[in-house]
Amino acid sequence: MRSLIDIQELSIQEIDELIARANDIIAHPEAYREKCRYKKLATLFFEPSTRTRLSFEAAMYELGGQVLGFSEAQSSSAAKGESVSDTVRVVSGYADIIAMRHPKEGAPLVASRAATVPVINAGDGGHLHPTQTLTDLLTISREKGRLDHLTIGVCGDLKFGRTVHSLIAAMARYEGVKFALISPAELKLPSYIKKEILQQKGIEYVQTTDLAAVMPTLDILYMTRVQRERFFNEEDYLRLKDSYILTPDKLQNARADLSILHPLPRVNEIATAIDDDPRACYFKQALYGKYIRMALILKLLEVE
Repeated sequence: MRSLIDIQELSIQEIDELIARANDIIAHPEAYREKCRYKKLATLFFEPSTRTRLSFEAAMYELGGQVLGFSEAQSSSAAKGESVSDTVRVVSGYADIIAMRHPKEGAPLVASRAATVPVINAGDGGHLHPTQTLTDLLTISREKGRLDHLTIGVCGDLKFGRTVHSLIAAMARYEGVKFALISPAELKLPSYIKKEILQQKGIEYVQTTDLAAVMPTLDILYMTRVQRERFFNEEDYLRLKDSYILTPDKLQNARADLSILHPLPRVNEIATAIDDDPRACYFKQALYGKYIRMALILKLLEVE
């Protein structure tokens, strides 16, 4: 039995196999309609989620399976003080696989040690979000036809953004990948990620506050929200918040084949005027999340 807590637990070969399986599901959905018949997925969401929870549920239904679970801690026995370990030990008797989101970093790892069925980390605090990263990799692969030799701009909150941390860790394993790290000084990528991933692997990167300066070099632009609550004073936030609002004029010097990604939800960091631009991939990206989760469920349940 195997769980997925961290994207690093998957080899490059396994990621490529998951992407290939997801592409096959997109091409031949009818072949997968009964694959998980009589199987049950439990969604244990201790904090709010729209896309992740619903895409897991849609994934299981489209595989012919069933879903049970809860969408907030208050509607579970956690509200009475039950431990994560006890919850998953009990739920393991009701379901064949568990998808879990929790505000505490490391909670899904604790859960996986207590569970007797596979556990998928659906996001733990500001830490990891491996299925979002698989979604990102499927999107990049479908848009670019490859995952190597790409220049990726990550923009916005690079300090607390778990999606960014997981994406950098995953993409850093492919050959010829370069990064542009675009953020306010207050929200720079943590130094341990630069040291342990980028510098240790000799990966080229530039760190800048200026999105326009690096725009012409980018194959991928991965936008995230600049979070007001992370700033120490309102003045700094107001000074910086509009630097990273992507508007049509900021795309004038961008490549014609740029792909714009965003893990969603967006607030105001991508103008709605960009939604109809052929380079905007974020709604497709949300849809691809369902297909890669279908592939992952099949893998962890060892369904051929």
